[in-house]
Amino acid sequence: MKITLLEPLGIPEEVLARYQSRLEKRGHQFTAYGEKTTDPAELIRRTGESEIVILANNPYPAEVVEAAPNLKMLDVAFTGIDHVALDACKRKGVMLCNAAGYSTQCVAELAIGLTIACLRNMPDCETAVRTGGVGGALRGREIGGRTVGIVGTGAIGTMTARLFQAFGAKVIAYSRTVRPEVEEMGISYVSLETLMAQSDIVSLHLPSNPQTKGMISRAMLQKMKPTAILINVARGAVVDNTALAEALNQEKIAGAGIDVFDMEPPLPETYPLLRAKHTVLTPHVAFATEESMLRRAEIVFRNVEAYLDGCPENVCPL
Repeated sequence: MKITLLEPLGIPEEVLARYQSRLEKRGHQFTAYGEKTTDPAELIRRTGESEIVILANNPYPAEVVEAAPNLKMLDVAFTGIDHVALDACKRKGVMLCNAAGYSTQCVAELAIGLTIACLRNMPDCETAVRTGGVGGALRGREIGGRTVGIVGTGAIGTMTARLFQAFGAKVIAYSRTVRPEVEEMGISYVSLETLMAQSDIVSLHLPSNPQTKGMISRAMLQKMKPTAILINVARGAVVDNTALAEALNQEKIAGAGIDVFDMEPPLPETYPLLRAKHTVLTPHVAFATEESMLRRAEIVFRNVEAYLDGCPENVCPL
């Protein structure tokens, strides 16, 4: 089969070469591109007559799926799949597999990091040091003893809950699916409205889909305590980010740590969160560590080999 990697996977060349060698020894043709592209025409050209295509988090629109004559399997080197034209894949009978699990640890860790950065006023502290200031007015707050609301208790949400508990926080949760293993951790499930009202820290761990789009709405943000902070390492679309910026600027909530936005960075100068008070912003890097990139590559190429063996893994329902 013709197998094409459309964009870099963030792994050393020698590691990629080992995976390529494994496939070629099985008689398959492997092509890898070293630069990202979002141009549909270029994606069509790169896809060509490939039966298997590997991509990460760049869009793969319907026109590309429809133009791929031999495409049988899309291997997404990412957890979320909302950047892929799912309806087009379903129409063409293209199997879609993802790399679920590769980023659980690192995303959970960044949620904690953003929380600490917000509670301890780290951006202002750094500015004070660099401009000859002092920290007398920059008194922070602790995680321990606070109530953390975890929205979405999949693998990442559950890991994040464990880390918050290690800091001594009380954790409550909201999810459409109640998981006994989460309740066994001493975590109570509550309604989203109750979670937003009771939490000192709200940490989002939801996929992006029609049911979750805008879930953290203006009305939900208004339920938060004025001392509370919001952490989003999930998907930008689950939050009304214009309403969030307004809540921050009007000091209706105390802060926000945001890794994901309504589009991929770079953000336009007019994007509301860029000028919002009390924010710590990172450019969609929660998933990206040296360790996670190696885990991701292993899952992605295992997906390919499992598909070739007739026993596909990590298949996403369409």
